[in-house]
Amino acid sequence: MSFASIYPHYVTKVERKGHTVAELHEVITWLTGYDDAAIARVVADEITVEEFFAGAPAWNPHAGLITGVICGHRVEDIEDPLMQKVRYLDKLVDEVARGKKMSSILRGSAPTRAV
Repeated sequence: MSFASIYPHYVTKVERKGHTVAELHEVITWLTGYDDAAIARVVADEITVEEFFAGAPAWNPHAGLITGVICGHRVEDIEDPLMQKVRYLDKLVDEVARGKKMSSILRGSAPTRAV
């Protein structure tokens, strides 16, 4: 499955709830280190989800602070490393869509960009 096939669903989810692509990109950048240009390139090149996470320029060392339930599973208990990374991103996107404060979403880290 390509990241490009998932990305529009993330966009739709946050926009449907009154949030922006900039906020979505902020959490993607925080988690993976991809900037806006790199996100656009990844989507255009239709790289796989596995390649997306494997090629992350700067995986956030605080990603382990992401906890909670997504799709009926506790993200912190998922054993498959790739699936856990996917669910980490899903959880962050859900938090953006719910309108959680960015400082909480980023687990107390400084924002990656001004929004």
